[in-house]
Amino acid sequence: MAFRHTAIMTDTALVLGSGGLTGVGWEIGILHGLAEAGVDLTAARLVVGSSAGAVVGANIGARRTTLAELYERQLAQPAGEIPGHLGPGKIFRFARAVLSSRTPEEYGTKMGRMALAADTPSEADRRAVIAGRLLTHEWPERALKLTAVAADTGEFRVFDRNAGVSLVDAVAASCAVPLVWPPVTIEGRKWIDGGLHSTCNAHLAAGCDRVVILAPTPAGGGPLDSPAAQAAALTAAGARVALITPDAAAKRTFGRNSLDPARRAPAARAGRAQAAAHVAAVKALWSGA
Repeated sequence: MAFRHTAIMTDTALVLGSGGLTGVGWEIGILHGLAEAGVDLTAARLVVGSSAGAVVGANIGARRTTLAELYERQLAQPAGEIPGHLGPGKIFRFARAVLSSRTPEEYGTKMGRMALAADTPSEADRRAVIAGRLLTHEWPERALKLTAVAADTGEFRVFDRNAGVSLVDAVAASCAVPLVWPPVTIEGRKWIDGGLHSTCNAHLAAGCDRVVILAPTPAGGGPLDSPAAQAAALTAAGARVALITPDAAAKRTFGRNSLDPARRAPAARAGRAQAAAHVAAVKALWSGA
């Protein structure tokens, strides 16, 4: 199913959450599996992407290939990636920061401080990796919102085609996992992972009647709303919402390091297999039935 032949639905949103390389693979697997069953979520009017979801959102927005082809890219041997590792020590620092924060901005500031001091690959090398993941470096015509957090203040920002920021830089900022990847310089400021404000930022879909949320990282914590809480808020406001999180089989493929390029293909296969369990509910929602 080629993206270019699909009419954009005017009251729908697809929200793509954070989750590392395994999250990228799993989200594309879910999207491909649903499309095989006749449900094309890439027709959404609005796409929201955070971290892993920023990569997926940019690529489906490009409409340069099919979901089947994009899925096959996930199965190929990773090329041009810099292996990253989010071990127990770094995870502990994330957890300590979030549990000791009262607001997402306070949490973002704490993580930003650590990100600025961390020993990471160079910003240029990391940008080249992100550029290589994208099918195009031009913003799509459709509404695409990519999220990031200011390293100095924890400020939440949404980048879109009107922001005057390159797509590569916006995606790189959204994917700048603290302690692993370097903060990204945009307009003289440093920006880090959009998933630090929320793992899916589904609140950006407010106003849409039908919303599907793919959340590789289903947990909240401290001041951060979970995807389930954000889905509930959208539902309370009158939207029809479907939230999809990894099943047990998918979680096993993720392993303990979501940034391991070798885990991307198993995660994609798991997403494709899991999609079958959601076809009926998502098809009914997406069609307005």
